[in-house]
Amino acid sequence: MKRFLVVGHRASTTGDFSINDLPGGAGRMDVLCRCINSCFFLSHDLRRDVECYLILKGEPNPPKTVLIRGSEIRYLNPDERSAGSLLKKALALPCGEIFRESTKGVYVRKGGLDRILSEYQFTILDENGANLREMDTVPKNLILSDHMNFTEEEEELLKDLKRISVGPKILHADHTITVILNEMDRR
Repeated sequence: MKRFLVVGHRASTTGDFSINDLPGGAGRMDVLCRCINSCFFLSHDLRRDVECYLILKGEPNPPKTVLIRGSEIRYLNPDERSAGSLLKKALALPCGEIFRESTKGVYVRKGGLDRILSEYQFTILDENGANLREMDTVPKNLILSDHMNFTEEEEELLKDLKRISVGPKILHADHTITVILNEMDRR
């Protein structure tokens, strides 16, 4: 299983947002929707061996974690609004400490980065990390940030994790996911 974890620093933690305003009213939820699409979509198919975790840290009830499983997902189309609708529905559900399914393959729970780091071992995608192309294997569990850098608190949680880079230029999170999956496919 391949796992991507994306931290959404301002992403809404409630379903009370318009899918017509994902960048503004939903706290840059558009970035997370593009990451979802990059995780799963192939031409005329979906990647079934990928899980996408979104850590939402925006108002009013942070943090929340949304999990999308490629092996189970239904109703996802290759546009931001489709992914936004699935997130909106998941965030509208009351949730607790365990994942609750909102639609087929989409789950939500309370909790953030510290919790998921206790469940899986991750590698950080960082422009200053080791060159991916020079590595023998590509790590399967990867962490990215949205359009913002990791906070000091997050960096403290991540300080001991290995860091890798996809190249000399800084890419958008969704593009980085595509490059990583392509490298995995090629190997």
